[in-house]
Amino acid sequence: QVQFVESGGGLEQPGASLRLSCAASGRTSSLYRMRWYRQAPGKQRELVATITNSGSTNYADSVKGRFTISRDNAKNTVYLQMNSLKPEDTAVYYCNTIPAQPWGQGTQVTVSS
Repeated sequence: QVQFVESGGGLEQPGASLRLSCAASGRTSSLYRMRWYRQAPGKQRELVATITNSGSTNYADSVKGRFTISRDNAKNTVYLQMNSLKPEDTAVYYCNTIPAQPWGQGTQVTVSS
């Protein structure tokens, strides 16, 4: 199994930036494709961004051009740089891999003026 610890969330105003981190531990040799997800209050969890071990990336349309996913394989850490934040980005953000491992506690991002 793999364990994830997400961090870096907070309360920001619209237009601000945040950088989330996801530290993985355990069976990290299986971490080929890493993903960031988010879950807003009353909504289902949605996929935000994906990165492969070689660095190929993919994004949800709602964050394309504003968010950037990256990884440091030596540190078993995945990042999500979030720029031009909008109120609709408010959610708890989680990372995971494929196949999914147990979910971490997530990190809360709140965008509000």
